[in-house]
Amino acid sequence: MTNTSIIPDGSQASPQKGLLGTLFWTFVKIGAFTFGGGWAMISIIQREVVDKYHWIEKEEFLDLLAVAQSMPGILAVNIAVTVGDNLRGLRGSLVAALGTILPCFLIILAIAMFLTPELITSNEVLSAIFKGIRPAVVALIVAPVITSAKAAKIGWKTAWIPAVVALLIWSKLPVVSNPILFIVLGGLVGWWQLHTVRRRTAGKGGEK
Repeated sequence: MTNTSIIPDGSQASPQKGLLGTLFWTFVKIGAFTFGGGWAMISIIQREVVDKYHWIEKEEFLDLLAVAQSMPGILAVNIAVTVGDNLRGLRGSLVAALGTILPCFLIILAIAMFLTPELITSNEVLSAIFKGIRPAVVALIVAPVITSAKAAKIGWKTAWIPAVVALLIWSKLPVVSNPILFIVLGGLVGWWQLHTVRRRTAGKGGEK
């Protein structure tokens, strides 16, 4: 994919502004109509940036998703920043992040001002709406889990690793249920594998 973030003359300024505007409103729509947090946004982001606008390829999106997952912070914002940076550098990152955050901020502000937990639970209409949304949220979360598994190249032989980790986190047992523990262990295992591969490669080169 060709990145035209560097504009040599004024002839390309208008297309760039048009893309930034489309990028902003795309992530505004994603942020405004997604319930369930960052994981629920992944399927919608993929549909918009990969399937609809063809800004990036699917394999590239999976790579960006892996980068976003490894970064600290809010997953949805991380994805928006990585996609925006891939398209238009710093400007794209800022525009995509703003588009993602702005509707969420306004919606939460409105809920905090006009809706209380007591009002939601006591109002039959609101309770019915939120109960109807829950199954859709579950589906939106499950879909990117499958996508992430493909990005991590998890097969039948390695599927037990995320399954065991998920069960340990869910168990609420002391120490072993801490997600930070598995993040650190995963990083250490990745470093050890890289170190092992480099040492083997160096050994083969020395034998020649």
